[in-house]
Amino acid sequence: MQWTDQAIILGVRRHGETSVVVEVMTRLRGRHLGLVRSGRSRAMQPVLQPGNEVEVTWRARLDEHLGEFRIEPVRLRAARLMEAATSVYGVQAMGALLRLLPERDPHPHLYESLDVILENLHDPRDAGELFVRFEIAVLNDLGFGLNLAECAATGTKDDLVYVSPKSGRAVSRDAGAPYADRMLALPAFLAAGGSEAASLETLAQAFRLTDYFLHRHVYEPRGMAPSSARDGFVQAALKALARA
Repeated sequence: MQWTDQAIILGVRRHGETSVVVEVMTRLRGRHLGLVRSGRSRAMQPVLQPGNEVEVTWRARLDEHLGEFRIEPVRLRAARLMEAATSVYGVQAMGALLRLLPERDPHPHLYESLDVILENLHDPRDAGELFVRFEIAVLNDLGFGLNLAECAATGTKDDLVYVSPKSGRAVSRDAGAPYADRMLALPAFLAAGGSEAASLETLAQAFRLTDYFLHRHVYEPRGMAPSSARDGFVQAALKALARA
């Protein structure tokens, strides 16, 4: 069996003396692993860095086998991704999010989002907003999507300022007022029709929002701890935005 696809490197682990097992997010085939022979060579090490875009050709005798990758570089951006804390932590945190999804399960929109975010991780404002939207997209693909388009109680699309911690649906100011102390804040830039950029306050609210639902629906039921890289990214993004 054989196929070729565009991919982004997520991680690498040693295999024997000279080979490595490479984890990639492919455009059409989801997260995939493959053996790269001589992957620890001087020629391959710069290519097999998280965040790099490559072309992979996978070969195996049977579909369920690990198989082997032949990898060709397309866009080597790992060196640039090492220049800012948001980039360093962001690459690791998004890789951890993608590992929550089943291996070889296609998610082409997540591949496209990952590619866009990797090009903008150096900008704390863009990086923070895009990362939050990526977390929301992953939650949706896991079956726990948030509905932030209209009020759960009235159906209105105006003045949405809360999110119900039970349903994950938006709630308007008037409808949520009696329960305000139990509601999560809905950042203005995530609300339906929101056009303003994230501020330090609303970005912090957004991080708390996605963190809550990831813990409730994913980490706690699976008995998992979240990636420490997410905390590093959140702190770096908020710190950089405060200085901007």
